[in-house]
Amino acid sequence: MFTAILLAFDLAIAISALASGWLWWLASRQRIRRISRHEELDAADLNRIVTALNRTQILNSRAALTTAAAAVFAVIRLLLNYLA
Repeated sequence: MFTAILLAFDLAIAISALASGWLWWLASRQRIRRISRHEELDAADLNRIVTALNRTQILNSRAALTTAAAAVFAVIRLLLNYLA
């Protein structure tokens, strides 16, 4: 029974770490088009920039949350291992 609990925490750590890496990879894939100094910005251009920044920020916050979850699972796993 105790071994199954430890295995469950090991899997939770691995899944959380993989999810975190995947979310940060997705956030890094968001590219914003470069703008020439001779180009005039309009509302649609600004909207695209803000949307891209917002999506990246959302993905980064989700990645940070899953990293924190992996850390919590790791601490619980270490405590269970210490108590055993």
